[in-house]
Amino acid sequence: MLLRIFTEPQMGATYDDLLAVARRTEETGFDAFFRSDHYLTMGGDGLPGPTDAWVTLAGLARETSRIRLGTLMTAGTFRLPGPLAISVAQVDRMSGGRVELGLGSGWYEEEHTAYGIPFPSLGERFDRYEEQLAVVTGLWSTPAGETFDFDGQHYRLTESPALPKPVQEDGIPILVGGKGRKRTPRLAARYASEFNVPFMPADDNARLFAGVREACEQAGRDPASMVYSSALVLCVGKDEAELARRAAAIGREVDELREHGVAGTPAEAVDVLGRYAEAGAERVYLQVLDLSDLDHLDLVAGEVAPQLR
Repeated sequence: MLLRIFTEPQMGATYDDLLAVARRTEETGFDAFFRSDHYLTMGGDGLPGPTDAWVTLAGLARETSRIRLGTLMTAGTFRLPGPLAISVAQVDRMSGGRVELGLGSGWYEEEHTAYGIPFPSLGERFDRYEEQLAVVTGLWSTPAGETFDFDGQHYRLTESPALPKPVQEDGIPILVGGKGRKRTPRLAARYASEFNVPFMPADDNARLFAGVREACEQAGRDPASMVYSSALVLCVGKDEAELARRAAAIGREVDELREHGVAGTPAEAVDVLGRYAEAGAERVYLQVLDLSDLDHLDLVAGEVAPQLR
């Protein structure tokens, strides 16, 4: 099982905060640094304010050398698919081919109203999302020297040169995730390299993974060609006092974290991750909410990760 670090900068973080976490992520051997793509905090004052996901990742692409970089999830409502494909392909080049794109339909209405971003109905958002997946992957996969056309209900592209191209020969990995039982698995089977289940019990992960495997089979795709992953909040302490301190720092209760996240002592964390591995998770995104506590990453890297290899 690979462990990845996942941050929520809209809750209050500067670029320098994120850079420090990304560097420690790389130094301690984690597989990747991911961040959310949000423009408004979900609690507290959110100071000093949001940072743009792809501007941040462009900077980190030049200041790291090994870790994968990506989003969970870029909101489809935020960007037109053509410019998004350009931005992500550029960051892929800036990183030497280490970028992954988690793309979702968008869900947080308040951030849209706060910053003047249109927020269509759920049905329209999902229709746009499906077209965005088609456009982004179509642009990247169009052979050099050829053009790309798309005639959708919401997006139309005519004779696009489909540039720039990603560095990665097999294309930039696309992550699709969520709890939907029909349309989401179908889109994952068609467009995604990875399917992610956010913040749900291991049994639910197993059920949702099975749905995506079935969708792959129906689409004529080998289910083993999909990577299956989970996202869970992280709160680990070497003893109960340290655990309680870390829980208090993120405004959560220890018992609740133990029930819903990767929480407790290192041994408890290994047990939790083992249950998700049994459910089929090959990667876990560890949601780190206190970005100032770099010792937290050191503890997990030193006492949890080695037991999962």
